Amino acid sequence: MSDRYEIFLTCPKGLEGLLIEEAVGLGLEQAREHTSAVRGMADMETAYRLCLWSRLANRVLLVLKRFSMKDAEDLYHGVLDVDWQDHMLADGTLAVEFSGHGSGIDNTHFGALKVKDAIVDKLRTPTGERPSVDKLNPDLRIHLRLDRGEAILSLDLSGHSLHQRGYRLQQGAAPLKENLAAAILIRSGWPRIAAEGGALADPMCGVGTFLVEAAMIAADIAPNLKREQWGFTAWLGHVPALWRKLHDEALARAQAGLAKPPLWIRGYEADPRLIQPGRNNVERAGLSEWIKIYQGEVGTFEPRPDQNQKGLVICNPPYGERLGDEASLLYLYQNLGERLRQACLNWEAAVFTGAPDLGKRMGIRSHKQYSFWNGALPCKLLLIKVLPDQFVTGERRTAEQRQVEREQAQAAADEVPVRQYNKNGNPIKPAPAPAPVVEQARLSEGGQMFANRLQKNLKQLGKWAKREGIECYRVYDADMPEYSLAIDLYQDWVHVQEYAAPKSVDPEKAQARLFDALAAIPQALNVDKSRVVIKRRERQSGTKQYERQSAQGQFTEVREGGIKLLVNLTDYLDTGLFLDHRPMRMRIQQEAAGKRFLNLFCYTATASVHAAKGGARSTTSVDLSKTYLDWARRNFSLNGFSDKNRLEQGDVMAWLDSCRDEFDLIFIDPPTFSNSKRMEGVFDVQRDQVQLLDLAMARLAPGGVLYFSNNFRKFQLDENLAARYQIEEITAKTIDPDFARNGKIHRAWKVTAR
Repeated sequence: MSDRYEIFLTCPKGLEGLLIEEAVGLGLEQAREHTSAVRGMADMETAYRLCLWSRLANRVLLVLKRFSMKDAEDLYHGVLDVDWQDHMLADGTLAVEFSGHGSGIDNTHFGALKVKDAIVDKLRTPTGERPSVDKLNPDLRIHLRLDRGEAILSLDLSGHSLHQRGYRLQQGAAPLKENLAAAILIRSGWPRIAAEGGALADPMCGVGTFLVEAAMIAADIAPNLKREQWGFTAWLGHVPALWRKLHDEALARAQAGLAKPPLWIRGYEADPRLIQPGRNNVERAGLSEWIKIYQGEVGTFEPRPDQNQKGLVICNPPYGERLGDEASLLYLYQNLGERLRQACLNWEAAVFTGAPDLGKRMGIRSHKQYSFWNGALPCKLLLIKVLPDQFVTGERRTAEQRQVEREQAQAAADEVPVRQYNKNGNPIKPAPAPAPVVEQARLSEGGQMFANRLQKNLKQLGKWAKREGIECYRVYDADMPEYSLAIDLYQDWVHVQEYAAPKSVDPEKAQARLFDALAAIPQALNVDKSRVVIKRRERQSGTKQYERQSAQGQFTEVREGGIKLLVNLTDYLDTGLFLDHRPMRMRIQQEAAGKRFLNLFCYTATASVHAAKGGARSTTSVDLSKTYLDWARRNFSLNGFSDKNRLEQGDVMAWLDSCRDEFDLIFIDPPTFSNSKRMEGVFDVQRDQVQLLDLAMARLAPGGVLYFSNNFRKFQLDENLAARYQIEEITAKTIDPDFARNGKIHRAWKVTAR
């Protein structure tokens, strides 16, 4: 066998340029780039070194043979011609991976089978002994790549993919592969920063992948030093003495690296469930002296300006896959930008994101961007130098102001605090210095226009709400068509519903406007970003219904008309309180004294609580949902009401059909449609209105009043009803100033017997 081999290094898409630099540095000759691969020539020592030291490759493939093939027979004979007895024992195990198609082979499984058959037939002994297949831990892993009629047959020296370093047995929801994390660190300039003794902080560290890869680079630890099982371990061409020499050299380098004073490498993670897995990963990597992980939000990560520390802030913020992520993510990126400006002056920062539009919202410019792929997702690496003139702020600051800021920052850095100790001899951590006042991020022209409208609405409606004692109201309802949002205030919370843009609107423009609006909301309404909740309201079609969106179970207590009610702003599209029905609920409270009140399709029974407050003799509330009735029970309990208030779970139509009680006051606010599994058929308010009202009016006591309302925009009241009952449309009387712009939010009628 020749002393030099053709080597293929595979890697994630987009890492080829970095990998070729690394591979050449490790001794690969005649190196050339391919898609997701690098190819070159190497002796056995270089091949081993690539296995041990490549931070970026997935696999190291040693080419055994190239041959042309026209069909499956050519494939079989080409593989059969290899002297397989030089590579494995007759009773060994193998696994075959096949990629590519053509030459009559369209199925990779079939191709792999032909390769396996040829190897087995070659090694089969007269006694019938032959290799067997082991896909998990084979003695030999064979790879055949079919490329335009040429077969490239290789031995996989790596065994399992090289990104699996062995330290990360526990991972979070969306982990970066280790070799991608290493590539991002290299692109971010970490090897240079580490060589200068710089620090590293990851404010969203997950289970610590960036931290471990960074420490291994800084301490000169071969990424695969701890791997015990290799693709060449049972290969008959393996040279153990050569491997041992290289492994011992790498071990000595690691020991020397770890003997140096450790760099300051810190991770912060908001999710408490990831702290211990992250620490476990650090411990398995043998880097507990170098890396510390703390629980904390983005805003808590704290570099060490007292030691004139500089370095790299690196992170991979979430990209946002669920509805409602836009607001929390926008504010996460804004908080990150604020933290960089406040605490990391003169540091470098690297933000790896699958949502580059959000990256632009940090209020700080990137000086360089690189494209990467995280699996199938295109991503950008934004490189930032955190200098005062990089800030994108509301006002341009003068050169004098910037100089003053620099001098203040330098003075803070020069101050060496006196260390104090407690009675146990442990140092007392000094109270953190007050954070500098951060200028609010500059709004775009559209964002400023939107903020102006919000402030104008707030000024007008705020006076009315204060006068009427109203804590929860709508402050904006798609007033500007291009900003198609409904914005409601719930005390000091903001609930935002984004109406899905019509197909005619460019999705990128719609997204940019949404981000502009979200950036404006906290400033215009003077609320903390953490108290803004966003949801998207799609057009519903057919029998599609809104699903539960989250499961945080966080309830907020609000007041209305002298009662307390519970709202949930995160878990459902609606909050438990229909704000547009406020006048109707107040009307019911005023008319309920001494009356038997019936609330159909009661939802969270807010109208029933109002009736109880108004002195109703009894209330009965009917709904199909156990969840909403439990919520209703909590609303009653919150106000000290219980014994006279019945909660009935059931299909309203069936319940009315079997009910024999009489009621003096009835409220019906049905959904447009309902197709719950607990009811037979589908309820449709347009189709079923006559049957519903006939059943309800049969339960109305003489002299009683029924209020009927719904929010189906195209609803038409059936003409036959007017012949049977006295009907008065009262829509205008049931709409408060906060819904005056949207006269079609609902329609309402007062129905009495003729």
